[in-house]
Amino acid sequence: MKILMVNKFLYPNGGSETYIFKLGKYLQSVGHEVEYFGMAHEGNCVGNSAGLYTSDMDFHTGNKLTQLTYPLKTIYSAEAKKKIGIVLNDFQPDVVHLNNFNYQLTPSVVDAVKRYEKKSGKSVKLLYTAHDYQLVCPNHRLQTQDGRVCEQCLDGHYIHCLKNGCIHGSKAKSAIGMAEGALYRLRKTYRAIDCIVCPSAFMKTKLDVNPDLRGKTVVLHNFIDETKHEKTEKKDYVLYFGRYDKEKGIQNLLEATEIPFVCAGKGDLEDEIDRAPHIKNVGFQSGEDLQKLISEALCSVYPSTWYENCPFSVMESIMYGTPVVGADIGGIPELIDEGKTGFLFESGNTASMVEAIQKITHHPATAQAMQTHCLDKKFDSISEYTAKYLRLIEDLLCQKRKNILTN
Repeated sequence: MKILMVNKFLYPNGGSETYIFKLGKYLQSVGHEVEYFGMAHEGNCVGNSAGLYTSDMDFHTGNKLTQLTYPLKTIYSAEAKKKIGIVLNDFQPDVVHLNNFNYQLTPSVVDAVKRYEKKSGKSVKLLYTAHDYQLVCPNHRLQTQDGRVCEQCLDGHYIHCLKNGCIHGSKAKSAIGMAEGALYRLRKTYRAIDCIVCPSAFMKTKLDVNPDLRGKTVVLHNFIDETKHEKTEKKDYVLYFGRYDKEKGIQNLLEATEIPFVCAGKGDLEDEIDRAPHIKNVGFQSGEDLQKLISEALCSVYPSTWYENCPFSVMESIMYGTPVVGADIGGIPELIDEGKTGFLFESGNTASMVEAIQKITHHPATAQAMQTHCLDKKFDSISEYTAKYLRLIEDLLCQKRKNILTN
């Protein structure tokens, strides 16, 4: 089978890239052909045999002349449509797997696939993995600029995005987001997608509000490392690892002065993290260094204030035997067995978070039992995930519309 992965970034940048690289590599290892389409960048580690990519769009550092053209390009990219069309003709995929494509690549890539089908006479299935809420929310997080959860645009009236200045607090950028969302809802572009993989049941409920998406969504949680891990001697700290950004609940960490945190990451709030006397900032970590930090923590904390999808960080922590204290928001509760692999707390409530953390840090017997439960916890491995993924694609190719996936 030939699968074309489409994602705006083709270098390590976040969770969606972790997902496509690992999935693509495993698909190739079991005999499938995989190529990639996205933006050109010096850090790209995957690509396509035609050697074609769209121009890199950096909204923050591009020159003024270039930035003047961004509003139109972020709504519809003729360049992306043309170049992916050439890649389609060259690779002739059976499946085009969309990931993060809005704004930099734009839904013009969907038009390109439908055009290719018409000209070639070949049926191509469009699969989309939703890494965020972009198809129903112009700023992709279902959150206002000031950090409040917001579902106003779920009714399809994206004027709320403009009124609230949801995109970077800018009316101009929010107007572009509103226009982009309204255009593709009016054109019913997303009806062309055959199946939408939702990494959490929570996300499915939000996408299903849109009648163009309802009936196409299936739940398939993210995969995790297949390696079995052993018990590690714990040290006296609580770990946060991830981005230092507002929607990640960093304010809760700053307010919880009675908790000795170790923070591993980077982001806009790094200066605030550095100034906090109860927090040790070790910066961005990866590989064995990060694994050691996770394994030796009494627990990790995931205090997000936005509707998290299916965070790899929560699963990784549990995999290494470290219970998670997580906010009761989005897809986080689906990953934590309350009282066994962690505790949930009210999102945005620092006192609730501290109380949940202390259920572990102040009770050694509970901490030890949770470590065992975490190591026994079963998430899908990459091989198990891929088996479900391939069965899903095979059902799509056979036009099976009912019960296309049994979790």
